[in-house]
Amino acid sequence: MDKMNHSSAEAEAETIEPLRYLSKGEAAAIETELLRDYRFGQQQLIEIWGQACAHAITKAYPLSSLSKKQPTVLVICGPDQNGSIGLVCARHLRIYEYEPTIYHPKRSSQSLHQDFTVQCEKMDIPFLSYLPTEVQLINDAYNLVIDAMLGPDADCANIKEPYPGILVTLKQVKIPIASVDVPSGWDVEEPSQDGINPEVLISLTAPKKCAMSFSGKHFLAGRFLPYDIQKKYELNLPDYPGTDCLIEL
Repeated sequence: MDKMNHSSAEAEAETIEPLRYLSKGEAAAIETELLRDYRFGQQQLIEIWGQACAHAITKAYPLSSLSKKQPTVLVICGPDQNGSIGLVCARHLRIYEYEPTIYHPKRSSQSLHQDFTVQCEKMDIPFLSYLPTEVQLINDAYNLVIDAMLGPDADCANIKEPYPGILVTLKQVKIPIASVDVPSGWDVEEPSQDGINPEVLISLTAPKKCAMSFSGKHFLAGRFLPYDIQKKYELNLPDYPGTDCLIEL
């Protein structure tokens, strides 16, 4: 009997399919389906993702592990959805007793984005008016940088200012970088050869193809996905531990 159980367990292990890495089109299709067919709201998704990103930061960089006296974190937000996720992440980090500062050079005119901005302002999270070009000032002031600039929708071949300048600065910082979904400046479909080099990547929904060769600490926040979508796209998501909303891959 034990031998039979052992054999069936081995057979089951052999049939486990590998985790699916999404193309840009597949990621967009899943999000469209969540919004249109499953009636998720845009604000709801951004809140889920942003809180999960904050959880990932607390796991990768617990308060007790930070080298500086103050638990300072710099969150750099872009004008689109990744920027909104960064704003939510910053708000939750503030609740978790970190001290986030936001650099948000091009604010979106979308009311949803503005709502998330106001929520951060009401929690007394400071906003930088400019990013120091003197890299040592960033190294000295913060424990880490959260890159929430350019997400999977960005055209990495046509990045407009001020983001190319920010990426030049981020390539030089010595403190860790944690990127949201897709490291800024990377192509969604393939790893970057000369882009920023984050220490942590937080994939949202399912990892993108560019993350296949990522060698840093990699978290996935996709537990909320309805089972039918997981099955349709053959995502083969891992089992999340306990009640956690994310898992380290």
